[in-house]
Amino acid sequence: MSFHDCDVFVTVVFPCLNEEGAVGSCIDDALGSLRNANIRGEVLVVDNNSTDHSVEIALSHGARVVSELQPGYGSALRAGILAARGEIVVMADADMTYELGAIPRLIEPITSNRADLVLGERLSSSTRHSMPFLHRRVGTPILSFLVNRAAGNILVRDSQSGFRAFRRDEVVGLGLTSTGMEFASELLVRAGRAGMRVCEVETSYGNRIGNSKLNTFSDGWRHFRQIVLLAPYMLLITPGIILLTFGALFQMFEFLDPAGLVIGPLHWRPIFLGGIALVVGTQFTVVGLVARDRSFKSDVLTGVRTNQERLKWLRYILPIGTLSTLIGGSIDIFLLVRPLFRSSALVLQEPLASLASSALIIGISLISFGLLYPLFDKMPMPTIPLATSVSMVDDARSDSEEINSIELGSD
Repeated sequence: MSFHDCDVFVTVVFPCLNEEGAVGSCIDDALGSLRNANIRGEVLVVDNNSTDHSVEIALSHGARVVSELQPGYGSALRAGILAARGEIVVMADADMTYELGAIPRLIEPITSNRADLVLGERLSSSTRHSMPFLHRRVGTPILSFLVNRAAGNILVRDSQSGFRAFRRDEVVGLGLTSTGMEFASELLVRAGRAGMRVCEVETSYGNRIGNSKLNTFSDGWRHFRQIVLLAPYMLLITPGIILLTFGALFQMFEFLDPAGLVIGPLHWRPIFLGGIALVVGTQFTVVGLVARDRSFKSDVLTGVRTNQERLKWLRYILPIGTLSTLIGGSIDIFLLVRPLFRSSALVLQEPLASLASSALIIGISLISFGLLYPLFDKMPMPTIPLATSVSMVDDARSDSEEINSIELGSD
C-alpha cells in the first residue's frame, strides 16, 4: 500500500509512563511501518513522569519526546495530540500490545475519505493471555454498548481500544477534558455527537511488556462516570422517568384491585414494588438533572448556560417536595384517626399506607435536596485545562536529526 500520492503527514503518539522495556521496540515498529508504506511522519512519545530510562531510550530510537506533568493516560494523549505535527494522528500504547504494522490500514479509511476516526478492533484476536476474561467478555462489551448509545450515531465493538487514527484538527476541536483512561470513551462520545464518521479495522492484540497501568474497577468506574456526565438523559433521567411511570401505574393498580393480580397459582400484589419504583425513579431523575447541570458547569457538555438557565428546574423542587410531604402526612393522619370514627375495617388501608410512605420519603428528600443543593452548587468546580501545556525534552537535538525523524517516506 502506498500513500505517496496522498501527501499526508502522520504523527504516531505514544503515552509513556515507565515503559523502558517496550518503548524502543514500539518506536522502531511504528517508524518501520510508516517507512514501508512510504508515509511521511514522526513518532512522538509523551513522557508522563517516568522514573526509568524511557525518555533516553525513546530519543535514541528516533522519537520526538515531550513531557506532560499532569498525570494520567488522558492527560498524556491530549498533550501529544496538541504537540503533534501531523495532519493525521495515530495513538497507541508503548507496551507492544498493538499491531503497529497495521498503521497504514488504520489510516487508509481516513485518507480515502471514508471515515474520520478509525479504531483498531482487538476483541476478535485477543486471548485470555493478552486480555483478561473480565475485560474481554464483560467490561468492554458493556462500555461499548453504553458508548454507542451515548454517541448516538456510531456502532463499534471495541470502544476501549487505544489504537486509533484521526485527523488532528477535528479531535482538538472536540474540547476533550478527560485526564485518565476514560479518555477513550469521551473521545468516541464526543466524536459521534459531532457527526464524525467512525469505523473499525480488525487488528491483532498481543501480550503486554511491562506492568499494566489499568485498574479494572476504578478505571471502569471512571468510564461509567464520564458517560453519565456526557449522557445524563440516557443513564439517569430517562430511566428515572420510566420508573416513576411504572411506580404510579403499580400504585394505581393496587387501588383498582386491592386483591392483586392472580395468574393461575400465582398471586402478585405490586404494593411494595410501586412505592420502590416511585422513590428510586425520583432519585434517578434528580441525580440526572444534577449530573446534567454539573456537566454544563464544568464544560463536559457543550453549550453556554447561565446559572439561572442551568438551575431553572430547581425552582420546582421545593413546591413538589412540600406537596408530596403534605399528601403523605395527610394520608398517615387519616389512617391514624380513622378508627376513632368508624369501627369497620378500611379495605384500602395497605395501598394508602404504601402511598403515604412513598410520598413522605419523596417529599422529604426533595425538600432536603432543594435546600442544600444551591449551597453545593456554589462551590468551585475543579478546573481541567482544555489544552495542557507540554515541555520539550529533546531541544538539544540537532535540526538535522529532527528533520530525519519526521520526513520518513519522502523521496
